[in-house]
Amino acid sequence: MDNVNAGYVNGDALVEPAQLAEMFGEPGLVILDATWFLPPTDRDALAEYRAAHIPGALYFDIDDIVDPESSLPHTMPSAEIFARKVGELGISNESKIIVYDALGAFSAPRVWWMFRLMGHNSIAVLNGGLPRWRAESHPVTDEITKIVAADFSAHFNQAQMKSMTELANQIDDGTIQVLDARSQDRFFGREPERRPGVRSGHMPGAKNLPYAALLNSNDQTFKAAADLRDAFESASITQEKTVVTTCGSGVTACILSLGLHLIGRSDWAVYDGSWTEWGGSSETPVEV
Repeated sequence: MDNVNAGYVNGDALVEPAQLAEMFGEPGLVILDATWFLPPTDRDALAEYRAAHIPGALYFDIDDIVDPESSLPHTMPSAEIFARKVGELGISNESKIIVYDALGAFSAPRVWWMFRLMGHNSIAVLNGGLPRWRAESHPVTDEITKIVAADFSAHFNQAQMKSMTELANQIDDGTIQVLDARSQDRFFGREPERRPGVRSGHMPGAKNLPYAALLNSNDQTFKAAADLRDAFESASITQEKTVVTTCGSGVTACILSLGLHLIGRSDWAVYDGSWTEWGGSSETPVEV
């Protein structure tokens, strides 16, 4: 099922492979390969991009466009750093961005969120990513596109990101609902965390919705709107409170946020530090 027939409220947040193929040559089109792999996979995202990517695609490194002062993985940078870095990639405020990754739907939604956080809403995720693009016999190349730098102005949208302090305060006063994208085993502390010094468990009162529940297992496309709504309802997410999505390090949380956006919810934010920050602190409460 494509995004035209899936019943989304905000279907323009996804682009189908055939749609992207028809967009080639449009003025202002920027295609980003935002592939990122978890360290245990021992895969090199940049090397894979150089070997085969969608024609014209640029590589967007979520571990490069970061806050240089943070000890946490891929922390959002300031608006000034973000603007400079994406401008160096040739992206302007007039760019129409399509972002994808090599796993179908894993790190691309993170980049979708990053641009929206910085005030750029003209961005969509390739539904099913590079695997679906290739499965439908669209071309790939190893030719690297020459970059022409551009000017980009970033305007930080504070409402779409939470800090640990904000989260702790709002958990205490009951004004938000926290939704964790990690697996059930990690959420309930049955599986140790990958990063040294990070405790097992979850934030007090958090709900669990593993990100894979929003995706079709055969091709990693997003499920239809009705199925997305059912998934959020099954996790006891209500309409009355803002949803704060979280995960291990702020990547797959954005899959949940994109799912919420697709069904028309605007009252959501991402906890950027996620469990690496919360579980790594000795001062935060943990449940299992």
